[in-house]
Amino acid sequence: MQEYLEFFQQNMIMSLVWVALFVALIANIVKAANAAYKEISAAQVTQLMNHENGAVIDIRSKDDFKRGHITGALHILPSDIKAGSIAELEKRKSDPIIVVCKTGQTAQESANLLAKAGFEKVYLLKNGLVAWSEANLPLVKGKK
Repeated sequence: MQEYLEFFQQNMIMSLVWVALFVALIANIVKAANAAYKEISAAQVTQLMNHENGAVIDIRSKDDFKRGHITGALHILPSDIKAGSIAELEKRKSDPIIVVCKTGQTAQESANLLAKAGFEKVYLLKNGLVAWSEANLPLVKGKK
């Protein structure tokens, strides 16, 4: 035990960095476990779309959406989700809802809000459209 204390004292900055990383890792695991949504892969998205009437909600900007989106995706801005302006989704509360953004980071809040709004099966495309493209899956261009 004495050696650990000496090491900590002599390498305080490095030790604090390791402790901070450990705490951040634990916090991330707890956050993921308590999230109201589940992260899924691109392959799982296609399964939900094809077999369970899954709806893809693309929350990127209008211009990004026009540049390329998943076939059949609905374009709903995060501000609309926050305001509760999601009338086109109300009849799909029991269907799988897959929230998509570019990298999977900005969609987390929208996914949580949809779950709190009563949607039963909310999912998030892990790593967003980056993962979709890496899986060589098609994007539709031009339409709203």
